[in-house]
Amino acid sequence: MSKTIIISNRLPVQLQISEGGLTAKPSVGGLATGMKSVHHGGESLWIGWSGLTEEDTPVELIPEIDRALAAHSCAQVPLNNTEMEGFYFGFSNRTIWPLFHYFLEYTEFELEFWNIYKSVNQKFADAILEKTKDHDIIWVHDYQLMLVPQMVREKRPDATIGFFLHIPFPSYEIFRTLPWREEVLQGLLGADLIGFHTYDYERHFLSSARRLLGLEVSFNDIYLQNRVIKVDSFPMGIDYEKFHNAAKASYALTGKERTDLQKKMDDHKISAPGTKLIVSIDRLDYSKGIAKRINAFEYFLNKYPEYKEKVRLIILAVPSRSNVPQYKLLKREIDELVGRINGELSTVNWTPIWYFYRSLPFESLIDLYTSCDIAWLTPLRDGMNLVAKEYIATRIDKTGVLILSEMAGSAYEMNEALLINPNNFEQQADTLKTAIEMPKEQQMARNIFLQNRLRRYNVEVWANEFMNSLKAKQNGEATFVSQKWSPAIQDNIINQYKTAKKRLLFLDYDGTLVGFHKDPQKAAPDKELYNLLDTLHRQKGTTLFLISGRDKETFAKWFLNKKYNMIVEHGVWISRKGETFKLLEKVKKEWMEKITPVLESFVDRTPGSFIEEKNYSLAWHYRNTDPDFGEKRATELNTVLTSLIGNDDISVLNGNKVMEVKSSNVNKGRAATRMLSEKEYDFVFSIGDDWTDEFMFQELPSSAVTVKVGLKKTQAKYHVEGVSRVRELLKSFTNI
Repeated sequence: MSKTIIISNRLPVQLQISEGGLTAKPSVGGLATGMKSVHHGGESLWIGWSGLTEEDTPVELIPEIDRALAAHSCAQVPLNNTEMEGFYFGFSNRTIWPLFHYFLEYTEFELEFWNIYKSVNQKFADAILEKTKDHDIIWVHDYQLMLVPQMVREKRPDATIGFFLHIPFPSYEIFRTLPWREEVLQGLLGADLIGFHTYDYERHFLSSARRLLGLEVSFNDIYLQNRVIKVDSFPMGIDYEKFHNAAKASYALTGKERTDLQKKMDDHKISAPGTKLIVSIDRLDYSKGIAKRINAFEYFLNKYPEYKEKVRLIILAVPSRSNVPQYKLLKREIDELVGRINGELSTVNWTPIWYFYRSLPFESLIDLYTSCDIAWLTPLRDGMNLVAKEYIATRIDKTGVLILSEMAGSAYEMNEALLINPNNFEQQADTLKTAIEMPKEQQMARNIFLQNRLRRYNVEVWANEFMNSLKAKQNGEATFVSQKWSPAIQDNIINQYKTAKKRLLFLDYDGTLVGFHKDPQKAAPDKELYNLLDTLHRQKGTTLFLISGRDKETFAKWFLNKKYNMIVEHGVWISRKGETFKLLEKVKKEWMEKITPVLESFVDRTPGSFIEEKNYSLAWHYRNTDPDFGEKRATELNTVLTSLIGNDDISVLNGNKVMEVKSSNVNKGRAATRMLSEKEYDFVFSIGDDWTDEFMFQELPSSAVTVKVGLKKTQAKYHVEGVSRVRELLKSFTNI
């Protein structure tokens, strides 16, 4: 029976060593809560760091720690102080965290950090490989482990792997500044399913995959040679009932049962009736916009002085990464801001800001949520921001106003909140006034929608939706009409090949026998390919045709002395056994004078594109352009050419980063069927990677073996992963 394997930087268990003893208790909140429905019983295993470095772990306690973790279905990846310094405090939190939150000024690109990050990711991958079986489902979490999916994939190619990023994924322009950008993308692409909180993060990732790796992206699918990776958004929810029920319980408490914090806020409301309390809860992090929020509050009080002594801002800043220099500076800045504003604006009966730099127990958080009339959350960039959802969940009487930064991932789901730009003080001041003055009926109308949505899409639904989508990927190949070329299929085809007396092979060139090159003239055949083609060409009973959209001059230079049979320019020219190329079809070329200026204008307006002029066709290549811009220009060119051509006997072929204009009566399918009609063959084989090869697959008889290179929609019977697999396949034809 397969298991679910969860991998994160930290385990959902807190270990404490005291007086030689060990205690282990489950963590609460966050990811640990969300994964309850996935991580339970003996059906799952959670792999991560225990929270204790090797230096802090007595050797004699290691077996006991392993047993304690196993009792919670967990297994540890041991890390030492050096690894934590470079992997977690270094690359994860001084490179990836600031970069992905758009703080380039805080981003450090240190090679030592990167090398340790790689080695620790390999440690996690090795732990996964050691503790999993082939059919287990693997779910990797967050930015600390972005290389793990591909590291596991390399050793276990048929594994089912999911990855979820809990922070924003930045725009291409930001991400491209990372020196190791390709390695990070390739690491993530080891997964079958990659999840983000919002569509924007998903879109940024797809754009980076297209632009930096040149991969084909269709909607939310990324096509590699041997796999299709699904990219999707899954907005993370909260444990709604936990917060809602805790708020109910808090309301039910009376007198001495109430917490000290609750009593203080109750006293405040009695002494200053009508005063509005505004709560602001964040980790102390530069991405949260705390300093800007404090400045915006001062601006509000100065713009609307009538609200002095009638509002109070309660700031809870939870300590975070206090040993990192930027965080030390941020704490000092906030301390000074709060001190100055309180010093300048306070009166005998009123202090504008209550500031807490600490963690509060869960009960006190609930007290803050239920007692404050307004929640004001203004992150400059935030993957989700669950505090916004927690505040709404605790509003038992459905009153309360949420002011939320539009830069938070949760803003996409919470349109009923008052959304603001955290950099716009004028807007924030006006929005605070709106929130303070909002009638209860309007507050309740907004919160009813928000609560219903949060109750439906809670954290367990989030986890289950991701898992269901990942499990669906296990059967993903069923979406393809063609079958994956397998050892069993290969054995059957080789059998047919061996017993056949006369065989006919049609082999496409670019993308099939050789990989694509930015300069098409540099994709020349290598020694291995020559040897392979020589063997097939000389094989008794086998007729080999190279069939390509290439121009005859290039193929003559590469292959004429080899005396291969060749069909080029999609079926315009033919050369048999080293003869000079001859026209296979009667074609016109008068139209080229009319089309050339159009293509030239697109070259001028599309940097990196160029025209390849063949004898009877014109090709506009855009492989070297920005992928998004190139696709946009290709769509535009297709429209222009279609309107120009009209009813003329000319057609446009949309190939792999190339558009070719040629006579309509010429294509690979027509050429292949002409060759087939000349003799009787009892085995016909055709392979290609492009849209232009679909003509062959369609026109050849149903008995032919047709193979598509890559996972794309096709008329072919089978598909293989890439050029290396094509060569392996063809080598099997030589061993008879």
